[in-house]
Amino acid sequence: MLKPINSRQQSWTQHQWLRLIAGSIVLMSLTLALSNPAWLWLTAFVGVNLLQSAFTNWCPLIVLLQKLGVRG
Repeated sequence: MLKPINSRQQSWTQHQWLRLIAGSIVLMSLTLALSNPAWLWLTAFVGVNLLQSAFTNWCPLIVLLQKLGVRG
């Protein structure tokens, strides 16, 4: 059974933040690309970083989140 969103007792993990931030940047850059197609480079940059992190198991955003004290 699904739990309501506000029933979470623990803070978000690094991977949850990573998905939230990456998805938000992609959607934002796609929206901005409607006015200037150059914004699609930001979408490509996020995609390349996600691909490389799948192969190397290293992501610059995870390093930043660790420094900010987000739990693993």
